[in-house]
Amino acid sequence: MPDISFTSSLSANSAGAGCEPFSGSYARGDVLFLLKRVEIVPVSIAEKERLIQSGEAHYSEMLSVEKAPGRQYLELFYQALEQNAGLLGGHIAALAHTLVDDKKARRGKEVVLVSLARAGTPMGVLLKRAIHALGHQVVHYSVSIIRDRGIDWVALDYIRARHADRDIVFVDGWTGKGTITGELHASIKDYNQSRQAQVIPQLVVVADLAGVADLAATATDYLIPSAVLNSVVSGLVSRTVLSPQYVGPGDFHACVFYADKAREDLSRYFIEAVMPYVLEALEETGPVEWDHQTKSRLQARSRAFVDYAMSNYGIADRNYVKPGIGESTRVLLRRVPDRLVLREMAQDVQHLVALAEAAGVPVEFNPELPYRAAAFIKSVD
Repeated sequence: MPDISFTSSLSANSAGAGCEPFSGSYARGDVLFLLKRVEIVPVSIAEKERLIQSGEAHYSEMLSVEKAPGRQYLELFYQALEQNAGLLGGHIAALAHTLVDDKKARRGKEVVLVSLARAGTPMGVLLKRAIHALGHQVVHYSVSIIRDRGIDWVALDYIRARHADRDIVFVDGWTGKGTITGELHASIKDYNQSRQAQVIPQLVVVADLAGVADLAATATDYLIPSAVLNSVVSGLVSRTVLSPQYVGPGDFHACVFYADKAREDLSRYFIEAVMPYVLEALEETGPVEWDHQTKSRLQARSRAFVDYAMSNYGIADRNYVKPGIGESTRVLLRRVPDRLVLREMAQDVQHLVALAEAAGVPVEFNPELPYRAAAFIKSVD
C-alpha cells in the first residue's frame, strides 16, 4: 500500500482563494490550474439530476458530495494501475514523440499543453514530463470546458498573453461520443472571431472511441487507471463550475479545492507510478499515426451505437448514452444511472460492477457491445 500522507508543499499551494493560478496537490512544475477556488454547498446526486433534467439548473452550476473511496474500491484502482500502467505509459510516450515532431516541423517555440479539467489533467501532467524528457520546452495548464457553455475564455486570455497561439494543444483523457470535442471546436471558433486570435482546437487524447480527436494513441476502450477516481487522482480539484453565484466578469471558471482530502490524495502517486513506464517507452516507441480513415470508421461506429442504444434501451436523450469505460465510470460516480451494460466480465470493468452494485444499478451483458462498457443515465421524470 502506498504512502498517501499529507505533503508539506500542498498547504503552500492551496493557501488562500480566488483566481490566482495554483497547482492543486501536484508539484508546482507539473501544472497550473486556471480555476477560481470557491466554497460550494453540495447537493445530493438525486437532487442534482432532478434539477438538470427539469431544466431548472445546468449541471455546471452544482456539485455533489465526493465520497472518499473505500479500501475495497481503492484496491481496484491499484489493480488497474498494475495491469495498465505499462500500456498507458506507452501511449503517453507515443503522443509525446508525435507532439515534439509536429512542433519541430512547424518550428514552434514550445508545446503549450492545455488540459481539460479534470480527466485531462493527469494525462497532461504525464505528457508534460514526457515532452520535457525529450528535451523540448513545454508548459502545462488545466482549464475548464463545459458542455453547452464552452471553454473558459478568461483562461485562454491568460495563456495567450504568455504564449503563441500556434503552440497551444488541448489534452483530454478519452472521448465518449465527441460532445466535448464539438464544444471545443465551436467555442474556439467564437473565441478566435472575438479576439482576432488563431488558436487551433487541436485535441490530443489517449483513447479516442468516437474518432473525433486530432491525435490519439489508441481507439481501444481500456481502463485508464485515473478514470477510477475523482478529485483524489486529479490534484484534489472538483469538477468545474460556471455560475454567476461564483464566477464574475474576469474570473476563471470555478472549482472546489478539497484540501480536507489530502490524506487520501493519490495524484502524485499515480504520476510517479506511471512515469517509469513512460520513460522506458520513450526509448522504444516513436510517433503515432492517426489517419482520417480510422477516424471515419470510429465515427460511424459511434453514431450507430448511439442510435442502437436509444432504440434498444428506450433512451430518449442522446446525452444519456455514455459509451466506454471512462464515461461509464463518470455516470456511476456522479449521475443517476439507469443501467450498466458490459460486453463481458473482465478486470477492466470490475470497478464499474462494484459501483453499480453499491448503488443498486442493474448490470447487463451484451456480447455485441462495440465497447467494453456503456452506461445510461436514468430519466427521473
